[in-house]
Parts: sequence; C-alpha cells; structure tokens
Amino acid sequence: MNARPRETQIPIGPLVAAVGGVLLIVSLGLDWYGPYSGFSSFEFLDLLLVVLALATLGSLAAALGLLRTPLRPGTPLVVGVVALLVVLSQLINHPPVGNERDVETGLWLGLAGAALMLAGAILSTARIAISVEPRARASTPASDQAPTVADEPRP
Repeated sequence: MNARPRETQIPIGPLVAAVGGVLLIVSLGLDWYGPYSGFSSFEFLDLLLVVLALATLGSLAAALGLLRTPLRPGTPLVVGVVALLVVLSQLINHPPVGNERDVETGLWLGLAGAALMLAGAILSTARIAISVEPRARASTPASDQAPTVADEPRP
C-alpha cells in the first residue's frame, strides 16, 4: 500500500458542462410555455436534450477516470452546440402547444444549462483543472509551527 497521499485533479470544463447538463434536465420538468413543461411540450426534442445532457455527465465521469467511453475529444463541443441550438430554436419558434403562451422559467433555465454545456466544452479544450491533495499531518509539536489566525487572541 502506498502511504503517500495521492493528488486528485478535477477538470473544470467537464464539471461546468455537467452542471449545465443537470440544469437542462431539471429545466425540462419545469414550465416552458404557460402550464406546459418541457417534457409535455415536445414530442422528440425533450428526449434529445436528455440524451445530450447525459452525454455531458458521461464526459465528466470519463474525465475523472470513472468511466471509459469511446467518445472522441471533440464530442462535448458538438453536444454543447447542438443542445444550445435546440433550446434557442424553441425560444424563437414555439411548438404548437406554446404558440399563444408566454415563455416561462423552465425555458430560460434550459437556455442557461445548454450555454453552460457549451462553455464547459470550450473550457475542456484548455485542460484547466483544480488540483486537490490531502494535507499531511505534522508530527512536530504545535509550538514549533508558525502562528495561525486560530491562534490569535479574540478581542
């Protein structure tokens, strides 16, 4: 067993895209046009958006090393563009159920989720990551260490 703690890197791009994917899935359950949710407004596009959002979650799992996928490196970018175009098309051209109805919160959250999916895909090309490593416990007495904010007296 290795006694040395291992550094973990969390990629920012796939993380942002996955947050957008979750937001997109949640938005489909909310009202998009009057009392109609995204799931009840569309015939096929709701399923397409769910599959695209799940693909971004899969790309996060692959980036973390939890899943091996046969997806090419440019796939998240294509997924983000397609999701954003689908949601924008529904904002501009309402489905038949939403012709005479106002746009509701779900559509705006879906637009934000699709935009986050695309932004995360763009960020993933830069390969930016958060590096997390566990702290090692000091074996020296506390008096040998430099004072910290916790050591300062309270007023």
